[in-house]
Amino acid sequence: MEEGFIPDVTRANGKGYIHSIAIDAVIFGFHDRQLKVLLLEYKSTNLFALPGGFIMEKEDLNNAATRVVTHRTGLKNIFLDQFYAFGNYSRYDPQPLKTIMTANGITPGDKHWLLGRFITVGYYALVDFTKAVPAPDGASDNCKWYDLNKLPKLMLDHKVIIKKALECLQVSLDQKLTGFNLLPEYFTMGELQNVYETILGKKFLRAAFQRKMLGLGILERVSKKFTGKAHKAPYLYRFVSAHKA
Repeated sequence: MEEGFIPDVTRANGKGYIHSIAIDAVIFGFHDRQLKVLLLEYKSTNLFALPGGFIMEKEDLNNAATRVVTHRTGLKNIFLDQFYAFGNYSRYDPQPLKTIMTANGITPGDKHWLLGRFITVGYYALVDFTKAVPAPDGASDNCKWYDLNKLPKLMLDHKVIIKKALECLQVSLDQKLTGFNLLPEYFTMGELQNVYETILGKKFLRAAFQRKMLGLGILERVSKKFTGKAHKAPYLYRFVSAHKA
């Protein structure tokens, strides 16, 4: 396979792709106490779905997930975490794919590879949504950010996938936060607390939160932030791993 060549996914035999395995990416967007998720709206179908894709025959799984997320967000060097595989038989329903292809001028036969059963590997990412440039794929009209509490009706089990991704993000936030690159190199404890409260959906007492974070051993106090009133200036912190050689 030529480097950079992506085979036509609409071929009936699915030549160039691994069959029966797909990728669904839950791309969370955070900014200023808002947490959103990126969704596609397919042309003339009123169907909404997570950004997804398929794995080429000579492509690593993680590379395929990175390709999908980069194409949809315009961002590079995104921290991705593989969190779960969704393979219940109950999720199999060829009708949404048939509707999407028909809306794009394709009349699939019953044995078209896209109408078969798929197990999907879930990945999640957490990005600053103000830095992303969402781009729809060829079958979609829109690729937009949606508030997690105001999601449209999603196809297949994509709502379940989002719920599972959020649970995994919340559980692993202490260990994974440094990889998401949401904060500047130097930040206040208040800015860090905003991230935690938004993602976990709950409030923390300031003193208790500071004790918890300092107890993790992932932060280093650097200096006070200049505000013009030195006695009220908050301390600045950075992640310990951010400056280790």
